[in-house]
Amino acid sequence: MDDRSQKLRTFFASFIAGHRDKRIEAAFAAVPREPFAGPGPWSLMSNAFVYVAAPDDDPAFLYQDALLALDAERGINIGMPSAHAMWLDAAGVKEGDAVLQVGAGTGYYSAILAELVGPNGRVEAYEIDTGLAACATENLRDRPQVKVHALSGIADQLPKVDLVYVCAGITQPSRSWLNALRPGGRLVFPLQPEQASGGMLMITRPNSGPHWPARFLMRAQFIGCQGPQDEDASRRLREAFAGRWDQVRSFRVDPVDDETCWFAGDGWWLSTQDAAWNAGMEVADGVKFIACS
Repeated sequence: MDDRSQKLRTFFASFIAGHRDKRIEAAFAAVPREPFAGPGPWSLMSNAFVYVAAPDDDPAFLYQDALLALDAERGINIGMPSAHAMWLDAAGVKEGDAVLQVGAGTGYYSAILAELVGPNGRVEAYEIDTGLAACATENLRDRPQVKVHALSGIADQLPKVDLVYVCAGITQPSRSWLNALRPGGRLVFPLQPEQASGGMLMITRPNSGPHWPARFLMRAQFIGCQGPQDEDASRRLREAFAGRWDQVRSFRVDPVDDETCWFAGDGWWLSTQDAAWNAGMEVADGVKFIACS
C-alpha cells in the first residue's frame, strides 16, 4: 500500500481507537482496508440507515467510521470500526491467545484479531458463505496464524480458545461456543431478536459454577446467524431490551430464575445479580443447559 493509504490508516486508527489500549490502535493502523473491501467505488451506511455510494474509488472513503457494504442487497457489511474497537478492547485479547471468530466475512476483523494475538496466537475464522470465505482465504494468505473455515461456526467439536468473537446476531448463545471456552475465556456475541436491534453481550467462563459473569457492552444489530433462531425468544427479547438490559451482570445455567431474571432462554438465563464465581456445580466438561422453572 502507498504512503497515502498508510497516512489515512494511521489517522483512522487514532480517530476510532486512540483512547483505548494502544494495541487496538496499532492493529487498526496496521491492516489496510482496501483488499477486504474489494474494488471501489464503495457504499457506506449513513446515519439515516441507507447506503450512500462514494463518487469514486479514492481510498479516503474506506477510512470512515461507518458500515461498509460488501453486499448491500443482502445487508452484509464490514462492521462499524469504532464499535469493534470497543468490543475487542473489552474482550482483552492478548498476544498468544487463541480466538474463534464466527462470521469472518472477507476477513477484515480476522486480520485485526491476527495483529492482536501476534505470531504465536491463532485465529480460527468461520464463514458459512463460500464466496466470502474464498475472499477471506485470499486476503489472509500472508497471515499464517489465521485459518479460514468455509463452514458454520455453530458446530460440535470446536477448538478450545480464549475468545469466541461472533459477528452475526442470534437469539441464544450456541452451547458449542460456551464449551469451546477455556476457563477465563470470553464469548462476545450479538444477542438480538431476528431483524431487530439487540446488544453485544460478553460472557466470561469461570473455573466452575453455573453463574458466569456477563454484561452487555452496548446495543448492536447484525445480520442474523444461519443457525438456531427462535420466534418466541425474538418476541421476548424485543420486550426485554425495552427495559434494564444495561443492568445484566451474570449468565446462568441453573434451573432457578427469580426477580433478578432479565431474560430466560432455553436452559439459560441472564440475571441482574453478580455471578458467584465459585458456587455450584463443576462445568469444566461442558455446559449443560437446564430448563428454567
